[in-house]
Amino acid sequence: MDNKGKLVVISGFSGAGKGTLMKALMEQHGQDYALSVSATTRDPRPGEQNGVSYFFVTKEKFEEMIAADEFVEYARYVNNYYGTPKAYVEDQMNLGKNVILEIEMQGALKIKEKFPDAILLFVTAPDANTLHMRLAGRGTEAPDVIAARLSRAYEESEGIENYDYLVVNDTVDKAVTLLDELIRDERSGNTEHNRSHRVSANIEFINKMREELKSFSKGE
Repeated sequence: MDNKGKLVVISGFSGAGKGTLMKALMEQHGQDYALSVSATTRDPRPGEQNGVSYFFVTKEKFEEMIAADEFVEYARYVNNYYGTPKAYVEDQMNLGKNVILEIEMQGALKIKEKFPDAILLFVTAPDANTLHMRLAGRGTEAPDVIAARLSRAYEESEGIENYDYLVVNDTVDKAVTLLDELIRDERSGNTEHNRSHRVSANIEFINKMREELKSFSKGE
């Protein structure tokens, strides 16, 4: 097996449970993975540590890093920059760790352009109704915010075909086991038995999900 780790991009619908899966993956297989730490120009919040939560840098420093092509990807939100430092990713991969980037679809597609060997995984709930129930179950968001998230999920569903694998998060244990297996097999080159989880093998499921999300986004 190649000793260098893989670059792994995880995206998914809001409410699909990406954060829970990442936490469980690190708890169960932390020795094999590194969660990417982003750089940002925003101020640290209480309890956030430099190099753990984020790398906190000045706007000038961030723009110098952009000019020197030191980011895997970056974006600007509400007057602050956020980006994935290339050096951190490459250092962790050289240590043999699979580096996980949990990012939006737009960033994921940029990564695939720059790093064709990156593995792109899309996380979804089993169906749109479950997604809706999980968002509502958080109890932290108003109905109009939930509706906006479901509408956004419909838009995102249009880009799933750009990903390599689809991970249906029905139960956390099963989904974490599958995530770990897919990444390990990609790293070893033994991917033949993973065909059923490829996006190309799940077009019917994706189309059904898309139709359900479309209904939700229209408020039906």
